[in-house]
Amino acid sequence: MFDRMKSRRGFLGIGIGAAASLVATHPVEAAVRRLPERSIHLYNTHTGETLKTVYWAEGRYQTKTIAQVSRFLRDHRNGQVHPIDPHLLDLMTSVQRKVGSKGAIHIICGYRSPTTNAILASYSDGVATHSLHTQGKAVDLRLPGHSTRLVGKAALSLKGGGVGIYPESDFVHIDTGRVRTW
Repeated sequence: MFDRMKSRRGFLGIGIGAAASLVATHPVEAAVRRLPERSIHLYNTHTGETLKTVYWAEGRYQTKTIAQVSRFLRDHRNGQVHPIDPHLLDLMTSVQRKVGSKGAIHIICGYRSPTTNAILASYSDGVATHSLHTQGKAVDLRLPGHSTRLVGKAALSLKGGGVGIYPESDFVHIDTGRVRTW
């Protein structure tokens, strides 16, 4: 009888141990599933297109949505599409949240093909020869109802990358490169 109880206790101990290990890993998985979704609402000032979508869910960037955003942020001059850095979406939504903007983020420029960039750089000193726009790591944006100075200040405070403030052109450049300002 003692051997039976011992084996029964052993069995129960194994069962309780296994259940405890499931409980230990399950809350983590559940927490990942409960992470808040991240969404973005964009308006392209050149094409008139809008996009409102969830780009982060269940603890990861949504591949199909990132491809959709990449198409949305394509070079509007020639239609070329390039993968967009998902962290750029986080940066845009963080700036928007910081200034308290609720509407669509107006995109002036997203991806720029090297050809388009070279043409623009030949016309203006304000276009970098090796712009992060050509790598899908930069956007020029505005948040209607908020000054470029306020938007730029919010972007700078995040220290998420480069920030260029262009009040005369009414947009702010943000990128996921090194932290710098102009």
